[in-house]
Amino acid sequence: MTDKPQGGKPGDDSAAEEAVIKAAEEAAAAGGAGEGSEELATAKRELAERTADLQRLQAEYQNYRKRVERDRLTVREIAVSNILESLIPVLDDIGRAREHGEVTGGFKSVAESLETVVAKLGLQQFGKEGEPFDPTQHEALMHSYSSDVTEDTCVQILQPGYRIGERIIRPAMVAVAEPQPGTQTTPGPDAEAESGEDKPDGGSDS
Repeated sequence: MTDKPQGGKPGDDSAAEEAVIKAAEEAAAAGGAGEGSEELATAKRELAERTADLQRLQAEYQNYRKRVERDRLTVREIAVSNILESLIPVLDDIGRAREHGEVTGGFKSVAESLETVVAKLGLQQFGKEGEPFDPTQHEALMHSYSSDVTEDTCVQILQPGYRIGERIIRPAMVAVAEPQPGTQTTPGPDAEAESGEDKPDGGSDS
């Protein structure tokens, strides 16, 4: 009677290999020389096949674990994003109240606590006056010309934007000013020369 391999656990590759090898060796010892060699070769071939199967199953299991972990993180990010997005109108109300000096007392503490929590969860506010207009981050609601700017510039933030990481939740609503047409033209040297020629001669011929 063949003894069962000791110390092996279910799914233990080394214990399975040892059992197959031991069975092959016993078969070789019990049979004739030629027959034992053939059975040993068959057992080794089967062992190689089973080992390859175990390695393939192990790789598939590792890939499955990684896929489950990615899916779990994705679900968490979506859930957090949905919650933060639903809080943006509340943050807008707090911002308007702060502009009117109404964020005071206990309401001030609650507002600051809420803003701290959403910031820790990854919600970032953006949009400042004077920064260049970026159509991927800003939405222009008003347009004007100005001689004080040299490129399309956000001159007023009508509503701040919000992002989570690199994903824009809401673009910043802004008023944009473009450079005033013709404000950067300067008189050329020819114009200055012509201006000098037109000056009346202060002397008189004698």
